[in-house]
Amino acid sequence: MAGGTVRVLIYAVADEDGVGRAYHEISAALRGTPGLLGNELLREFGNDDGGFAVMSEWVDRDAFQAWEQGPGHRDVTAPLRPYQDTGRGRPFGLYEVVARY
Repeated sequence: MAGGTVRVLIYAVADEDGVGRAYHEISAALRGTPGLLGNELLREFGNDDGGFAVMSEWVDRDAFQAWEQGPGHRDVTAPLRPYQDTGRGRPFGLYEVVARY
């Protein structure tokens, strides 16, 4: 499936309150963003050190890139930036859905 939906994962390490506040603030600001299908706050199983991921789903790569390159991207996502898990080498991952059942 070429040009499928895109999922963006932002990895975070922190207490749930800090990450949760940042997640809800950003989600409210992103409400109605063209191309954004939704997002979820995920907690890593068995990670007592506060491992989280924020997964957002976009209609396609073009929609995500248009938002990411837009003027508000850095300001809107700033509340989560202090919690990014830089221990992974890169605190995010971009994935295109290529198959789905």
